[in-house]
Amino acid sequence: MVVSYQETKPLEIVMKNIKLTLWGLFLGLSALWLLADSLLPSPFTYFSFRGVFVQYTGLLLMGAMSLAMILAARPKWLEPRLNGLDKMYRLHKWLGISTLVLGLIHWWWAQGTKWMVGWGWLVKPARKGAGPGGPGGPGGPGMGADTLAEWLRSQRGLAENIGEWAFYAAVVLLVLALVKRFPYHRFVQTHKWLAALYLLLVYHALILFKAEYWSQPVGWALALLLLGGTVAAWLVLSRRVGAGRKVAGRIESLTYYPELQVLETAIQLEPGWAGHTAGQFAFATSDQGEGAHPYTIASAWEPENRRIVFITKALGDHTSRLREKLKVGAGVVVEGPYGCFDFNDRQPLQIWIGAGIGITPFIARMKQLAARPGQQSIHLFHPTAEYSEAAIAKLRADAAAAGVHLHLLVSPRDGLLDGERIRQAVPDWRQASLWFCGPPAFGQALRQDFQAQGMATERFHQELFQMR
Repeated sequence: MVVSYQETKPLEIVMKNIKLTLWGLFLGLSALWLLADSLLPSPFTYFSFRGVFVQYTGLLLMGAMSLAMILAARPKWLEPRLNGLDKMYRLHKWLGISTLVLGLIHWWWAQGTKWMVGWGWLVKPARKGAGPGGPGGPGGPGMGADTLAEWLRSQRGLAENIGEWAFYAAVVLLVLALVKRFPYHRFVQTHKWLAALYLLLVYHALILFKAEYWSQPVGWALALLLLGGTVAAWLVLSRRVGAGRKVAGRIESLTYYPELQVLETAIQLEPGWAGHTAGQFAFATSDQGEGAHPYTIASAWEPENRRIVFITKALGDHTSRLREKLKVGAGVVVEGPYGCFDFNDRQPLQIWIGAGIGITPFIARMKQLAARPGQQSIHLFHPTAEYSEAAIAKLRADAAAAGVHLHLLVSPRDGLLDGERIRQAVPDWRQASLWFCGPPAFGQALRQDFQAQGMATERFHQELFQMR
């Protein structure tokens, strides 16, 4: 038996939680920073401010990068708290953007100041005291000239150079990650290099973070983040992410629907799969060089036959080549399941909208309901630009077996689906929850439309199936 997640959180609340997590990280670290130091040093000069500001931005930078690295390891314990890996990856993306912005600010104050001194725009004050590295360095009051202080001082120059060049490489990789036209498999391959760069930046932070901070709460918090990020980076570099959730299998059948450019792949799994609920997804690897790709699961879980089905549409380089590359009998590694788009709520009526290939999680749910009927009344809307008689016949059969009311709209014939058409077809929609999977912009438009008509935000659920 599969143990499902707690009642699924609506998208509005999930996105709010993600924003709270992001800002909570920065505000929390800032509060701890203010307990240890100030952004208004006395006397207040350009260089005294630079000293504390470089430390402060470095703290936020490493905090954001560390949490992003932890999320990259796909921790199972964190997924239900953020309502699914798809939502975790949205937070991961925002952390990556924050890292890029903070990194540029940190770099400019650290490196740009040196350039301005060299150009004669600024005059560097004489260094005071004998602390290793001067103000902001790893030494400081109380360290003396013991072995640790000497070693830290000897590492300062190397740490600065490593941090600078690691930053340049990280900027390139982060920009590539944000460019959607950059091929997904190249993104997967190059994005892993960030784990190695992160470890170099950990060394940079350990050497250059002010020594007295480590004995205070801000240092403890950073140490925990760096430790978690380091463990996660090791998992990424050793290819052990999700290792406990991987199961081998073999392709049992391949069915292609040419009108839709869709491939249905059935895989017979070996023992070890923990089971899944309808609406979840998994990573599948058929080519080690290509790496793992995420696909929504299109089948209910039946432990007695250990069969799992994926339905993929030719939308990019990888999915366009699957029909030629995959062969019946070939080995596949499946990792998962992930996601909390699991249809759990207490509304007497559910409205499902599966746009295009977004129909996949609803197929899995209908197969699950056919075996274990539920009590809710369900209306499924499937807007599609292409039509395949064979695929639609299967969809109709699944809907009939599950007791689901199917509304098929082929856009060249029936026009586009919008909120008004849904409300006309389901007069008692005010008693319903709405579950959407499809193009994000379409989902956002429907959410805004239904909320404008009075639907409570907690009743709208949306899969954010974007891994970058």
